[in-house]
Amino acid sequence: MFSCRKPRNIYQYFKQIKSLNSLNSFRSRRKIYSAAVNNAEKFSIGQRLHGYVVEKVQPVPELYLTAVQLQHDITGAQHVHIAREDNNNVFSVGLRTTPMDNTGVPHILEHTTLCGSEHFPCRDPFFKMLTRSLSTFMNAFTASDWTLYPFSTQNAQDFENLLSVYLDAVFFPKLEKLDFLQEGWRLEHKEVNDPNSPIVYKGVVFNEMKGAFTSPEQVYSQHLQNKLYPSHTYSYVSGGEPLAILDLTWEELKQFHADHYHPSNARFYTYGNMRLERHLELINEQVLSKFTKIKPSTAVPDELPWSESRSATVSCAKDVMAPDSEKQTTVSVSYLLNSITDVFESSVLSMLGTLLTSGATSPFYKALLESNIGSDFSPSTGYSGSLKQGSFSVGLQGISKDDVSVVTDIIEKTLDKVIEEGFPQERIDAVLHTVELSMKHQTANFGLGLVVSVLPIWNHDGSAIGAIEINKILATFKECIAKNPKFLQEKLKQYFKDNKHKLTLVMNPKDDFMEEKQKEEEEKLKQMVDTLTDSDRKNIFQIGLELTRKQSEQEDLSSLPTLKISDIDRTGEVTVVSNTTTANIPLQLCEQPTNGVTYFRAVADMRQLSKDLLPYVPIFCNVLTQMGAGKMNFRELSQQIELKTGGLAVHSHVASSVFDMNSVEQGILFSSYCLDKNASDMFALWSDIFNEINLSDEDRLSTLVKMEANELAMGISHSGHAYAMGHASSLLTPSGQISETLFGLRHVKHMKQIAGKQEMTDLVKKLQLIAKQLLNKNSIRVAVNSTPEFLTTSVKEVEKFLSSLDGDSKGNERFITQMDDFAPSCDRTHFELPFPVNFMCKAVQTAPSMHPDSAALNVLATLMKWKFLHREIRYSYA
Repeated sequence: MFSCRKPRNIYQYFKQIKSLNSLNSFRSRRKIYSAAVNNAEKFSIGQRLHGYVVEKVQPVPELYLTAVQLQHDITGAQHVHIAREDNNNVFSVGLRTTPMDNTGVPHILEHTTLCGSEHFPCRDPFFKMLTRSLSTFMNAFTASDWTLYPFSTQNAQDFENLLSVYLDAVFFPKLEKLDFLQEGWRLEHKEVNDPNSPIVYKGVVFNEMKGAFTSPEQVYSQHLQNKLYPSHTYSYVSGGEPLAILDLTWEELKQFHADHYHPSNARFYTYGNMRLERHLELINEQVLSKFTKIKPSTAVPDELPWSESRSATVSCAKDVMAPDSEKQTTVSVSYLLNSITDVFESSVLSMLGTLLTSGATSPFYKALLESNIGSDFSPSTGYSGSLKQGSFSVGLQGISKDDVSVVTDIIEKTLDKVIEEGFPQERIDAVLHTVELSMKHQTANFGLGLVVSVLPIWNHDGSAIGAIEINKILATFKECIAKNPKFLQEKLKQYFKDNKHKLTLVMNPKDDFMEEKQKEEEEKLKQMVDTLTDSDRKNIFQIGLELTRKQSEQEDLSSLPTLKISDIDRTGEVTVVSNTTTANIPLQLCEQPTNGVTYFRAVADMRQLSKDLLPYVPIFCNVLTQMGAGKMNFRELSQQIELKTGGLAVHSHVASSVFDMNSVEQGILFSSYCLDKNASDMFALWSDIFNEINLSDEDRLSTLVKMEANELAMGISHSGHAYAMGHASSLLTPSGQISETLFGLRHVKHMKQIAGKQEMTDLVKKLQLIAKQLLNKNSIRVAVNSTPEFLTTSVKEVEKFLSSLDGDSKGNERFITQMDDFAPSCDRTHFELPFPVNFMCKAVQTAPSMHPDSAALNVLATLMKWKFLHREIRYSYA
């Protein structure tokens, strides 16, 4: 999936007073929930609303929502509305986009539609709206067979503003040639104002895709899809293969829009507590009333099943960050499965994928990862339901090329064993528990996540509503298991053992891979430039000047909608908390309508750790809940975590004081959540980990370290900008310096060194020292979120857990280290990495959050980002 702008995840801490207000808030939210859902449930099948006909009204009580399915009379456009207690309202329009070449036309079109439209003719209204809106999310995605334009906001006027801009951009874009050249690709002089400077390739998507294919994981996953689905659209790169992008013409882009961006090929989605009628009225008025129905030629045919299994070998760049330079081969075995529109069958296969590969007790984890043949599962391991037909893949990366047959033999034997023996009931129960908990644990972007999860099914004319009726799916699953204890084994035999549509894909590193790619690009450029006439060259120079002029000219933005102060609720919603203590340990309590889920969070002080132990803290955090504890080995602990919780997480925590940038809080953050009925078990697991953690299993430790080192190395090309920002900041503030040790390239290099060691004895000793110093109640603070009805029980379980810990609490003392000896520096650093893209950052020291200038600096940063840097970097340098 490709996107033009990626969202951030923001974790918020809770603050403030008393439970009565929280209970009133809970009751008030229940009323809102009832109003939103009750309104939706009043609709009747066959009812007509603003050109639409209601086709289905379906309550889904397990997700606290009612779904309404409609179809537009004239255009045939489909619409699903999800009425739910949630003021973070979502809109999206998805289109089935099925390219038949590697030019990246749907991806470039996704970008170009956002460069101005009929009613909003200014350049890039999408980006201009970022500073005129209170949106909680704005983006656009291109997948293999669909393109999605979603946004979310809590403000009703903002919703209508964004809706008008999105609808106009998608269905009435200008698609001007200069925008195509800017977003897609162009020939341009390296120095735009110098006709004697070399002619080079430029273009936003061209450069984006060059960056995307620097990742071996991306290269592997793309080849896997293309070769497992070889007959139609999935055999091509929807995002664009860099050199193939250069074959796309402006005329072809416009034709693709005409063929695919039509309401008859669209799926509209709205979510939240705003009224459906108003949404339908605006969509019909602004778009649908201006179209008639067509029959889109965008359907994807099923793959013809193979009569014999196939194999293929591909190449990638050598990874200089890999722990073992001689073990960089990847191999997997993949199977083409069912049509994803069969929701129940897809759910069964998804659960099978989880049972086979997820967690330390899964068969493939034990057979492949614990063999220490490789460093981690191969990319795309597990079940995937993102394309019209599902697939399953499993394998290893970081292996010797001589071990390919060893891995494929293990895969075959493991499947045979599972087909023969089946799965332990505890494993099945753990998967069902995960599904139950996921229904109750709901995040702020639930509405957005819902459309992304159902769109692949809906995109191929499956039931979007059927895909979210989880209780019905689970009831059928349990019934099948009860009637036939070998139900899952028979599915494995059907879809795996007896399936000839099976691909073995091997990827080997090639020393000169990047050089060959660069040479191909240079040769294609030379061929293009050599055929240019004098007239062509003049035209290229003039277009470069014209594009530069357009990018820098002052625009009239008066056509764009914007919020007024009067549109914004100045009161806001306050989250009420109470701060107390238990056994002198600070305890923060928050009553919330959590759907029967208890949330736990704690921070332990790590100021006392010596500097030589600090680099080992990330490893400690990563392995702490994946080793044995109490009377359990690591497999038994993993099983109990899956059965009783939504996971136990441990992370490093570093934060500058809001008053003084030289004051730093350092700690380790522990977090987890569970169904209320499992709260006692969850805290018992934490108690075992704190009091009886087993860090001496060197084989297990080696497996975890290699997996983490591999994941970090593979992630550099995706997160190069984050690493650049982190390193630049590390030169300016104490918190930045500590963060570079814990999260930056310094940590990546450290992990590579440790993963390359034959013995883990020294690491075990260091981790045990960290555990001794941190896993106690000397300096810890705790927060619990729960329903008003269960909070008292939650507190008792917390107190039981805390009473089991060693040490004496220091009370409300903050974990602050004053680092006045820190001296900022203005060094310039360059890290040489084997990618054809560069990541650059300049950091400037400013002021802490409570400084009088802080608010102005935040506003300035936003203005610089969208009013200056966006124009200069995205436009001028593509």
